[in-house]
Amino acid sequence: MKRIFFNTFLLVSLTTALFAQSPKGEVDCLILEDENSIICKYINARSNEDKTITFEWMDPKGEVSRTRDMVVPAGHGSVYDFRYIEGRETGIWVFKVIDGKNTLQTEFEIK
Repeated sequence: MKRIFFNTFLLVSLTTALFAQSPKGEVDCLILEDENSIICKYINARSNEDKTITFEWMDPKGEVSRTRDMVVPAGHGSVYDFRYIEGRETGIWVFKVIDGKNTLQTEFEIK
């Protein structure tokens, strides 16, 4: 009896955790100096249809360095973009994701 209760509790907990994503999504960037890379990832709720989102990279001066439209395929929960560190201006950069009416952003520093 305890085993059934425990397994049911575990299943419900895991299911709740998997589906408790923010409807707006999450955005984060990771700097990998040893690979000369900046990887930015957007995590969103999975959809049954393809959708197009826009990534914007803003340099420390506030100017858009790159804009890129990406298609998030149906059933996928994330998409990412990357750039090389070398040749980038030092300072605080902003990575912005535009997903329909939602806009999310994060900051990272290139030293």
